[in-house]
Amino acid sequence: MKVLFATLLLVTLVLTSLIHSTMAHSPGEGYCGKKCAVRCSKAGVKDRCLKYCGICCNECKCVPSGTYGNKHECPCYRDKKNSKGHPKCP
Repeated sequence: MKVLFATLLLVTLVLTSLIHSTMAHSPGEGYCGKKCAVRCSKAGVKDRCLKYCGICCNECKCVPSGTYGNKHECPCYRDKKNSKGHPKCP
C-alpha cells in the first residue's frame, strides 16, 4: 500500500512538472502577452488591439517592435489581411 501511494505521488509530481514547464514556454500567454502589451500601449482601443495582436502573434509567432510600424520585422504579421483586404494585425 505504501509503495502504491509513493508511486502515485511520484507520477503526480512528474506530470505536474511537465504541465508547468510546457505552459511556461508557450508563446501564447507569456511571449505574446508581453509583446502585444508593448505594441498596443498607445492604442486608442486597447482591448481590440490586444485581441487582434494576440491572434496574429499566435499564428505568426512574432510581433514587430515598438507601438507602430516596423512590420518588416515580421512578414507573416505584416501580410495578414481581414476579409475586406485591410491589415488584420495592429
